[in-house]
Amino acid sequence: MPQQLLNKHRATLDGALEAIRTRGYWSAYNEMPSPKTYGETAADDGKAAFAAHLGQAFELDQPGSTGWHGGERSPYGIALNVSYPVCDPEVLIAAGRKAMDGWQKAGVDGRTGVCLEILDRLNKQSFEIAHAVMMTTGQGWMMAFQAGAPHAQDRGLEAVAYAYREQSFVPTETVWDKPQGKNPPLVMKKHFEIVGQGVGVVVGCGTFPTWNTYPGLFAALATGNAVIVKPHSNAILPAAITVRTIRAVLAENGIDPNLVTLCVASERSATQKLVTHPAVKSVDFTGGNAFGQWLVDNARQARVYAELAGVNNIVIDSTDAYKAMLRNLAFTLSLYSGQMCTTSQAIFVPAAGIDTEDGHKSYDEVCADLAKAVAGFLSKPEVALAVLGAVQSADTLQRIKDADSGALGHVVLASCKLDNPEFPAAEVRTPVLLACDAADEAAYMEERFGPISFIVKVADTPAAIALSERIVSTHGALTAGIYSTRPEIIDAMTAATMRAKVALSINLTGGVFVNQSAAYSDYHGTGGNPAANASYADAAFVANRFVVVQRRYHI
Repeated sequence: MPQQLLNKHRATLDGALEAIRTRGYWSAYNEMPSPKTYGETAADDGKAAFAAHLGQAFELDQPGSTGWHGGERSPYGIALNVSYPVCDPEVLIAAGRKAMDGWQKAGVDGRTGVCLEILDRLNKQSFEIAHAVMMTTGQGWMMAFQAGAPHAQDRGLEAVAYAYREQSFVPTETVWDKPQGKNPPLVMKKHFEIVGQGVGVVVGCGTFPTWNTYPGLFAALATGNAVIVKPHSNAILPAAITVRTIRAVLAENGIDPNLVTLCVASERSATQKLVTHPAVKSVDFTGGNAFGQWLVDNARQARVYAELAGVNNIVIDSTDAYKAMLRNLAFTLSLYSGQMCTTSQAIFVPAAGIDTEDGHKSYDEVCADLAKAVAGFLSKPEVALAVLGAVQSADTLQRIKDADSGALGHVVLASCKLDNPEFPAAEVRTPVLLACDAADEAAYMEERFGPISFIVKVADTPAAIALSERIVSTHGALTAGIYSTRPEIIDAMTAATMRAKVALSINLTGGVFVNQSAAYSDYHGTGGNPAANASYADAAFVANRFVVVQRRYHI
C-alpha cells in the first residue's frame, strides 16, 4: 500500500524535486481558497469542522494518557475551551521507538508515499486548519489560510523532496568485485539500509504553528523517524488536527499510528525532560533565544535545528521609486502586526537623507513619509483588520505599550487600538515607528517582537552597511534589505550579507515583500548567523536525520 501511494502522488513528488533543483516558482497546493480547487462546500465544511472542536475534548487515542489540558486564549477573544490528552512522555517515546521498526520496513519509497498522502489529506482540510490557525495565533483570515495551510504544506513537501533525494542517493545493494590479478577476484554482496536516527521532537511556536512545524515534522518522518509534536501552549489546535490526520493515514496503511504523537505539556519542565531524553535524536524549535539556547546547551544527545530571535534590517541609500518603496515598507511593517520572524525592525537612513526621483529627502522627511504611508495604508478599516490580524500575546501588547511611551526613541507614529466589529474582544494594534540615532544601540539592537520598528539615523550609507553586517553577525537576522540606485552600493551590501550570511532583498517595490519566503525557491534562514542554525530547506536539514547501516558477505 505505501508503494502504491508513491505511484499515486508521483507527479507531486517529481514537481517538488524539479522545483528544488531549479528554484523557480512552483506550488503543489493552491494558495487561494477557491471552490474550484477545494470544492464548493469546502469553506462551510471547514468552518463547521473547526467549530465542532470548540468546548470539546480532542480525542487522539494515544498511549500513556494521564489527564486533559487546554487553556488556549484566542487573540480574537472567542472562547475556545478545547482540551487535549496529556500523555506521559516516556510512554510516547517508547511507543514511537517501537513504531519505527515497521516504518523502516516500509522503505524510502513507502515512507515517501505515506508522507505525500498525509500532505494531500492535510490540504483537503485547509479550511479547518486555517480557522484553527487564525483563532489561536491572531493571523488575519487570508494569511491564516495561505501560511497556515497550503504554504505550510508546501514547506512540508519541500522537506519530503529533500529527504527523498538524499535517501535515493543510497543504493539498496551492490556486488563488490575486486580483481586480484592471477588469483580469483574478491566478490562480496553488500546491502545498505537507511535507518532513522531516533525519535524527533518538534517544538511549535505560537505565531506559525504549522508553517514552522511542518518542515521539521516531515523531514524527520520521511527519513524514518518517529515524531513527537510539542505545540506551543496557545496554539495546540492546529497541531492536534495535524497529528490526528497523520495518525489516521498511518493506520490506514498498516503503520503503527504511534509513530506520530502529540505531547501537550502544562509545564516547561515536562518539555525539558522530553527533549533531553536519550532516545530523542533531533529537536526542531522556533522561538525565543532563552529556551532555544537552553536546548542547544542541554539537548546534547540530539541535533537541534533552531530558529531564534534576530534583528532584521533594511538600508535605504536612494531610490527611483519613492512612493512604491514606502508602500512596500508599509505593508511589510503592518503584515500580521509585525509578528513574523522575517519582519524588518531596523531601517537605516543616512543623516543627510536620500536621493529620490522626487528630489532629495531629508532624514526627517523619510521618517514622516514612512509614517504617512503606514497610516494611509491602514486607513481603511477593512484593509487594516485583514492585514494586521490580532496581537497574539500579552507580552507583545506590553512591548507595544513600552515603545509608545517614547522610552526607546522619538515616536514618529504611535500605535492605535482598532475595533474589529466581527470580534469585539480582538486585540488589534497598528505599528509604532520610532526614530533614533545609531548610537542608541540598546533600543534597536535586540529583537522587539511585534509591530515595532526603528528608523535609525546613521552617518552615511557605508556606515549603515557596516552596522547591518555587525547586527546580523552578532545578533542574527533572517532578512536584510537594500534600496539604492547605485550599483556599487548594492554590491557593497551584497558582499556584507555574504560575510554575515543573511538573505538579501534588493529594491522591493512591487508585490513581493522582504518578510515573505516562498517554498522550493527561497531558503528560509541560512544557518550561518545567530538567528538560525538551519535552513528551510536544504540537504543539511534532512541528511543527518538518518544513517546508513550496511551488511556484507562473500559470494
